[in-house]
Amino acid sequence: MANLKEVRDRIQSVNSTQQITKAMKLVAASKLRRAQQAITQLRPYSEKLNSILSNIMLTIEEGADESGYSNERQINKVCLVVISSNRGLCGAYNSNVIKQVIGLLEEGGKYHKQYEAGNVSMLFIGKKAYDILKKTYTKATLITDYLEIVGKNFSSQDSMPIAEMLMQQYLDTDYDAIDIVYAKFRNAAMQEFEVEQFLPIAKAEAPEGQEDFSVDFIFEPPKEDLLEYLTPTILKTQFHKTILDSNASEHGARMTAMDKASENADELLRELKINYNKARQEAITTELGEIVGGAAALESQ
Repeated sequence: MANLKEVRDRIQSVNSTQQITKAMKLVAASKLRRAQQAITQLRPYSEKLNSILSNIMLTIEEGADESGYSNERQINKVCLVVISSNRGLCGAYNSNVIKQVIGLLEEGGKYHKQYEAGNVSMLFIGKKAYDILKKTYTKATLITDYLEIVGKNFSSQDSMPIAEMLMQQYLDTDYDAIDIVYAKFRNAAMQEFEVEQFLPIAKAEAPEGQEDFSVDFIFEPPKEDLLEYLTPTILKTQFHKTILDSNASEHGARMTAMDKASENADELLRELKINYNKARQEAITTELGEIVGGAAALESQ
């Protein structure tokens, strides 16, 4: 049985930790409300634009897209945009992002051959995934210029230059495919970790049995002129959405993790207090036994 001082010190330590976890939960909840509002406002708009663009691309013959964003090439050079957090204490959030990357690059993964050939680049938004992956995937080119762009005043003006750079690199054939690895926000307790194709633009699938499927849109100005103007805007909106999704997912994961840590601290405190009371009773019993024994010894003299 541990002595009373050790148990008292442990109780004090757990109490201090619990105060920190409760405070972090409140901070994460406050940040989550703002992040959740931002993504719920943007997501319907972004998803509808993506749906329209994918359906329009379905009607364009292969190689006929003058913007060049939907023209598929043989995939030799790949860029992965990996979005994680800058800080820890958010449960399995970062490890799940890293698992998605590992699944792409390990043997049997979508881009394993490209990685082995040294043709994979990883652009990191957030430090945590970079800190882990840089130790393992030494054949990949690691881009760290945007590790800390997501902050208190993050806006589309921060994400737009990154999206524009990636789009231009795709057009310049620096990359043949660009995918985004991120966490899609569902609610505070649930995130979906996904690999989303950024470029080339994915075409919608025609309904089964309708090879000549066409969308019912009337274009003014002509479709080609409209796409040349709209496509970059839609892609930049899509890129911004993935960062907002990840930001909200991070705060949700941290709030949930800190809530669980506070509950675990409560359970640990109950156990420690029981141990403390047992240790105190044991000490009192020992002292009483010594007193009784001493008194009996005096009476026998």
